[in-house]
Formats: sequence, C-alpha cells, structure tokens
Amino acid sequence: QVQLVESGGGLVQPGGSLKLSCAASGSSLERYSIAWFRQVPGKEREGISCISSLDGATWYAASVKGRFTISRDNAKMSVVLQMNDLKPEDTAVYHCATDRAYCSRSYGTWGQGTQVTVSS
Repeated sequence: QVQLVESGGGLVQPGGSLKLSCAASGSSLERYSIAWFRQVPGKEREGISCISSLDGATWYAASVKGRFTISRDNAKMSVVLQMNDLKPEDTAVYHCATDRAYCSRSYGTWGQGTQVTVSS
C-alpha cells in the first residue's frame, strides 16, 4: 500500500507561484495514476489535475488549466504540481491521491494535505 505526503504549501500573493510535491513510499509509484484535489471547508472536493500511470497523459480542471502543471518522477517516487498565476480562489488544502488508471477521479489513498493561501 502506497503512502503519500504532500509538501510545499504556504502563503503567496496573487499572481505568485508555488510548487507542491507529493512524496510516495511503501510501493512503486509507477503503478499508480496520481491526482491532486483541493478542499475548502464547506465546499465539495475539487479534482484539479491527474497524471496517468499508463502513458503519462495529464488532465486539468478548467479552473487551473494553463496555470498548473503536473509532472512525475517515478524513480524519485515524486509527483510535482507547479502552480503559477495563483488567484485567491485557489486557496485550499491540496491533497495528492492515487487514482484509477485513466484518471477517473476515483481516489484511493491520499495524504494529509498542504495548505495553500493566496492573499495580498
């Protein structure tokens, strides 16, 4: 069973950038598609990106497309979410999670999350 730990969150001004990392342990990362979702209290969980285990294909929610980039390094057991041009509405707790092969937003295991706050 894979375990996931997120890092890299923080406070950033609108228009700024952050790089979130998802470190995996306990199982080979290449077996899993890895997704990022975010959670705001009182709101539904929002899936924002995924990278497939099958062919490395990526998916982005419309709300982040063109601003966020997901990548993976199976050898380093890591998935990175590069977030640029951040907006106040990006404020949330960000989690990485295992997903089904075709990034169907069927999350299996996820980490504790990392807080991202976008504010001036």
